[in-house]
Amino acid sequence: MSVIILVHEEFRLPELESLAKIEDVKLTYNKEEYKKNCPFLVVNIETEEEATRLVKRAILIKNIYELWGMGETYDEVHAQVKACPERWSSYIHKSFKFMVSGFGSTCSSDYQVRIINSFSYLGFKGDIDLKNPQVQFGVLEDYGLDPYAALPPPNPYTIYFGRLIASGNRDLVQKYNLKKRNYIGNTSMDAELSLIMANQALASPGKLIYDPFVGTGSFLLTCAHFGAFTLGSDIDGRQIRGQVDRSVKSNIDQYNLGDKVLDTLVFDICYHPWRENLWFDAIVTDPPYGVRAGAKKLGRKDPTKRSRVIDGVPAHKRENYYPPTKPYEMSEVLIDLLEFAARFLVVGGRLVYWLPTIVDEYSSEDIPEHPCMILISNSEQNFGQWSRRLVTMEKFKENVEGEHASVNNAKSLDNMSLLFQKKKEGKSDGDGKDFEKTNDNDANKKPGHYLFREKYFSFKSEEKTKREQTWIRFKNKDNANDSVDNVQSSSTIPPTENILSEKPSDYNTKKPEQ
Repeated sequence: MSVIILVHEEFRLPELESLAKIEDVKLTYNKEEYKKNCPFLVVNIETEEEATRLVKRAILIKNIYELWGMGETYDEVHAQVKACPERWSSYIHKSFKFMVSGFGSTCSSDYQVRIINSFSYLGFKGDIDLKNPQVQFGVLEDYGLDPYAALPPPNPYTIYFGRLIASGNRDLVQKYNLKKRNYIGNTSMDAELSLIMANQALASPGKLIYDPFVGTGSFLLTCAHFGAFTLGSDIDGRQIRGQVDRSVKSNIDQYNLGDKVLDTLVFDICYHPWRENLWFDAIVTDPPYGVRAGAKKLGRKDPTKRSRVIDGVPAHKRENYYPPTKPYEMSEVLIDLLEFAARFLVVGGRLVYWLPTIVDEYSSEDIPEHPCMILISNSEQNFGQWSRRLVTMEKFKENVEGEHASVNNAKSLDNMSLLFQKKKEGKSDGDGKDFEKTNDNDANKKPGHYLFREKYFSFKSEEKTKREQTWIRFKNKDNANDSVDNVQSSSTIPPTENILSEKPSDYNTKKPEQ
């Protein structure tokens, strides 16, 4: 039995289970004991060698320990440790180190020394080595995480004691840190999340992994780091080409991954050049959703317009011709992405992608489906009013002609852009009914990601307006107080009385954004 120290929240279990599949490790644990606000998880692993394999490329698993004892009190822990003295003999003459740490509380130096001394019955005779010990032991205290409590509880809820077996590979987060990368763009994915996605995609030597919205190529690097062959494409070649000395290629050279990153191509995923075949072991991508970079696909906004003729030559036949593009709504992106994955993934291949959504409008039914794809995990990264969800799906059977992807609640999406505009303007619909009521009562609820871009910038506009109004109220009250001070300077009423009766937010001195 082992205890694993986990960091992060909703992404932890999907990565753990993906690592177990990559390394073919038999892993069992009680899911009812798992808590998002607790970094400790007790798991059963058959051998120490398997435990070491499991954690060697982990990003969210900090350490894995062989569990010697656990309980609510140190008496319980010591009793369990003393019940198995045969464990001690292998470490009697080895250099060692003890570490005491608490989650949700701090442990003073004197307290740590007292706890360490309580394990003196182990009788270790080797040297104490704080830098390079042959064996390391950990005492881990869980005080819980209550954001409403002024102080942590006086005693830990659970205490764990064990021998450190191995640590995760958190150094990779720094290696691929965007601040250290030669070339990045405004849509480059955070290094930690890119590595997590590579793990959930089961990236490993010999596999072929594709990013159809490659941008600046973050996923190409992290998947290639774990030995996979990678390639990507994008409708916008400018992000791929970058500048003379800063581009996707310069990043590949920076990390010496030229033998793993095969190529980057420029085309629209809706009009791709791939012949019908099972090509890819995984598809890892961050589809465009229009916040930092607009989502586009080939086509004209007005299909009735035709190509212009310049000097007697149709524009589309000229050498410098750039085909027109039109907006690519998120629901359309998802449908096309799943259709593509169903056709070109091998059976057992994974699709790992980000789905943006409005928090209050999201439901589990918003996740797109395909008859040959099964949902593996769905983890949220919350940003307040909106969030993005890391969705992992696996192809479990061959694609059958006639089967198609679908997004629940996404029928009759035509004209929604117009309706949303009416909602923002407070107008009624064409029948004279209030749009808000009509939309709320609509049985065909739209998914939380539909028209995400419009809703996102609507939130931003509302926040800006609120800040400006707060600033105006502050200035007006400040001027009013100045007038009162000049006219009633001898008043017996303290000038702070009015301030104390108002909400603190009314006196936010932060200026509005320009």
